[in-house]
Amino acid sequence: MYVDVLDLREFYGMPLGRAVRISLGNAITTIWPDAQGERIAGLGYPVPWLDRYREGAERVIALMPAAQGAIEWPAGGPSAAALVFSEQLPLPDSSIDRLLMVHLLEHSESPAAALKEAWRVLTPGGKLLIVVPNRRGLWARFEHTPFGTGRPFSRGQLAILLRDAMLSPVNWFDALHFPPVRRAAAIRLYRGFERIGKRLWPAFSGVIMVEATKQLYQGLPADARARQRVFVPVLAPQGSVRAGRQSQYRLESRS
Repeated sequence: MYVDVLDLREFYGMPLGRAVRISLGNAITTIWPDAQGERIAGLGYPVPWLDRYREGAERVIALMPAAQGAIEWPAGGPSAAALVFSEQLPLPDSSIDRLLMVHLLEHSESPAAALKEAWRVLTPGGKLLIVVPNRRGLWARFEHTPFGTGRPFSRGQLAILLRDAMLSPVNWFDALHFPPVRRAAAIRLYRGFERIGKRLWPAFSGVIMVEATKQLYQGLPADARARQRVFVPVLAPQGSVRAGRQSQYRLESRS
């Protein structure tokens, strides 16, 4: 079940949400420092991190799921936000260079269908950046944040979903190494916790981030090829019965 868009906006306006916005923003900027001349789309609730690309990118749009709801974005200008179904995006094939997914897969009824739709709209070699709650982390266990209300993932689960959607993981990252506490005194120390946690307990981060690229074709595993059946047409010439028996006799006599 999706978190309501008004609840998401309220969370990112609180002190804990602002700390999350900065932590994820630093990680996203490290992965995608710029996007000069590219077309970028955010899917889910990506608006806290899309503003940084509006100046240099050719186009930046925010796509928000219908079950979640949408807000006007950006503020003070023409709207670049749309209410969509994540499994049926209103975009042409190969029309997006980069796609940012935040607060989407963990709430989606069909993560596999959402990733296949992402493959469709990405250009050849296009990049997808996914942010999901970490199954091992503390953030997935507390419901006072959006990361505790959906389905958490492990790296292995994400890798399988990406492979089935013909998307290749390129880089793995993590963020939110500080505890999800709401006390102001603890939130002020989140930068120190973030630095320490990234070194000491990266496997228990609040979110997993993966950058993937679009595959243009998918190979068939060798064991699957070995098990394939070969069908011979019924009307294909098989030779006379007598000739077949003579050939069989020669083979038996040689052995």
